[in-house]
Amino acid sequence: MRNYHISKHNSFYAVGLSYKKADAEVRGKFSLDVPAIDQILAKAKELEIDGLLAISTCNRTELYGFAQHPYQLIKLLCDQTHGTVEEFQEVAYVYKNHDAITHMFKVGTGLDSQILGDFEIISQIKQGFYRAKKLDMANPFLERLCNSVIQASKRIKTETELSSGATSVAFASVKYILDNVPDISEKNILLFGTGKIGRNTCENLIKHSNNSHITLINRTREKAEEIAGKFHLTVKDYGDLQTEIRKADILVVATGAQLPTVSKALIYPKKPLLVLDLSVPKNVSDDVLDLENVTLVHLDQLSQITDDTLAKRKAYVPKAEAIIDHVKKDFLKWLETRKFAPVINALKEKLNTMKAEEIDFHSKKINDFNQDQAEMISERIIQKITKQFANHLKSSEVDTEDSLELIQKVFQLEIDSK
Repeated sequence: MRNYHISKHNSFYAVGLSYKKADAEVRGKFSLDVPAIDQILAKAKELEIDGLLAISTCNRTELYGFAQHPYQLIKLLCDQTHGTVEEFQEVAYVYKNHDAITHMFKVGTGLDSQILGDFEIISQIKQGFYRAKKLDMANPFLERLCNSVIQASKRIKTETELSSGATSVAFASVKYILDNVPDISEKNILLFGTGKIGRNTCENLIKHSNNSHITLINRTREKAEEIAGKFHLTVKDYGDLQTEIRKADILVVATGAQLPTVSKALIYPKKPLLVLDLSVPKNVSDDVLDLENVTLVHLDQLSQITDDTLAKRKAYVPKAEAIIDHVKKDFLKWLETRKFAPVINALKEKLNTMKAEEIDFHSKKINDFNQDQAEMISERIIQKITKQFANHLKSSEVDTEDSLELIQKVFQLEIDSK
């Protein structure tokens, strides 16, 4: 990336881990909340890493940024999480430059999602860029790349049926319940955690189960009441969690806690209970499996559920890939223009200097010289000249390096090396 004048570092990297090689327990060790992301960005700034984006979902944790070596990014991540560098390297991937760009397009458009076509990740990329910009860690390259990935995602949603049908982690959990629990409409369901996955699960439960025996609990009661009011459900206080778990036939856990919030101590052992843990890190302790009547299903098991909807989605992958190629091609064209941006800027500066000298000369020689008109006409001519040179350099038939050298020689340009 040295020739693109984007960063003082030569390479752009994507480092991370995902569901493909890391199970939920390992992913949990490297998951990031907002304060941890902000810490990584702040530390990166201290290390003079310019341009960094961090994303963390239940299925992946990734850093995208410019560095001298990918280890700088890996260490940043490991220093802010519960995992070690050794553990990370066992399951990690590292992409560089164009491969890193391609990877972000795949991730952001749902082609790399655990459930094909699940577009939840694009909101994480938007949030990640927002935080990077807020902490002054978003350079023009990163901004342009994120906008291009968002554009590709929108086009795939509108121009294909890759995300058609109700297939998501939330839907997969409800499908599991419907397939494995008889008389679902009569069962008591407790939903603990009302974040995005919790809300979506709640909506799918109501839509597909015809069950009105759903109780919501959240650490912040107001959030639970918002959803409950919409669907006329019962809300209980966080302090009632144990009592409500013991009443439930089905427990869905979708909290964002970093440590388990449900253990066997909260469960009545003589009553059958189906527990679905939709959280990363895991929010249900493995000790619940010591109880004979408890069935525990985790996110990764649910994500393996496939049906006709997913089979139909696969048919739209080639069209989605074609859209990605088209948008990525435009991004790479823009990137190529960065090669000659310093020369064009220097040329414009030189022409402006010439303009100022000529206007000053003629203003002293000509009576009633109209400086405003001269400024306006000269500026338009400079814009047209620089545009001609830029269009010439963009042409695929042109040897850009030779042309840049010639322009610098003819106009005796001094290029800012920063």
